[in-house]
This record gives sequence, structure tokens and C-alpha cells, in this order.
Amino acid sequence: MKKFLAILMALAMVFTMAACDTAEEEFDPAAKSEGVMTYEEYAAAALDSEVVVEAYVQATQGWWFDSDAGYGKITVYAQDPDGAYFIYEMKCDEADADKVVPGAKIKVTGYKGEWAGEVEIMDATFEAGEGTWTAEAMDATSLLGTEELIQHQNKLVSFSSLVVEGIEYKNGEPGDDIYVSLSKNGTTYSFCVESYLTGPDSDVYKAVGELEAGSVVDVTGYLYWYEGVNTHITAIEVK
Repeated sequence: MKKFLAILMALAMVFTMAACDTAEEEFDPAAKSEGVMTYEEYAAAALDSEVVVEAYVQATQGWWFDSDAGYGKITVYAQDPDGAYFIYEMKCDEADADKVVPGAKIKVTGYKGEWAGEVEIMDATFEAGEGTWTAEAMDATSLLGTEELIQHQNKLVSFSSLVVEGIEYKNGEPGDDIYVSLSKNGTTYSFCVESYLTGPDSDVYKAVGELEAGSVVDVTGYLYWYEGVNTHITAIEVK
């Protein structure tokens, strides 16, 4: 009898492990629901056309209530394993804002737009999905100054060993965005500390405010575009 019970327990353990392995294999962060675009299809879609995408929230700008529109809005940096999306002022009730958190899956319906080179989803609504996924920063240092860089627009990226050329506060004093000039191999690029993303109380805002010209830094951020690359900085390290 003891031997029989031992065999049953062993079989149960095998089936449990197999079930766990199957559950893990079933989750594919790149998988799309029916009627949802792949990133390739989204990238190929015409401007002003309706788009439906699924992606995972990586960060948000602060929720706010638009009294003129009569509803709440939130701006989202989202990504899936194939690409990234900037979802501008997505319709979101305050009660639903806790569903739009880093890692959360959302299904977004809106219109593909472009402003100053930044491709984004506008007039969007969303539905909460199941599963979580967080992107790791892609090292894009070697892509600076190349035409390939824009193909990774809105992804979380990193750049190493950039030289600080200078910083400038929007409106001339702390509290708003910080414009950051960083160079690599003699070419200067524009970066930004977006105050709605990383505000004056954040560590990165304070760290950037203390940068000195000539310092060498590593930077992480979202590959935003404004008349050229204009990465929204989320972390910075002085070397």
C-alpha cells in the first residue's frame, strides 16, 4: 500500500509540473486577440486611419480630468515584444486609472496620428486585458545618427557614454520640462525630462538638474520624437 501511495504521489507531482509548464508556455506576450493589429500592421497603417492594438503599459503621464471634453485622460507609453506605441491623452475614467499601470495589458482603439515626427495613437479608448509584461531597455547607442533609429520609436532604450553639453529649463526655472543636450562622437542630440512623466520630485529630475557640462552619462528613456530624436529620460547615471 505504501508503495502504491508513493507511486500516486509521484504521478501527481509529474502532472502538476506538466500543468505548470503548459501554463507558462501558453502565455505569449506577442500574441494578439482576434481583430487586433500586429505591430507590423500598425506601422504600415496610414495616418488618420483607425487602429486597434494590444500592448503593455510601460509608463504613464499623470491622469487628469479635461473639463472641456468632460472626461479623464491619461497618456501612455506602451510596448509589446515587436514595437512600441505612444498613446496620447487616452480616454480614461479616474476609477479605471488603476488599470493603466506598468506591466498591464490594454487593448486600445484610436486613430494613428503624427505630430512633429512623433507617431502616436490619438482619440483613444481602452479595455483592460489579461497578463503582464515589462520591456527591457534596448541599447540604441550604435543607432544614434542613423536612419534606423526611428524604427524603434517609443521603445524603452538606453544610450551609453554620452557627453553633457548643457541643460535648460522650460520657462527658465525648475518645475517644468528640462531640455538636455548630449553628444556622442561630436554630434549633439536633444533629450528631455518630461515633467508629466518624471516630475520635479523624481530622482531623475533632480539628478539632471545637477548635471555639469562635460560630464559623461548613461541614459535610459522612451524614444520619443520631436523634430528629431527627443528621448524622454527616465534614468541617468554619471560615470
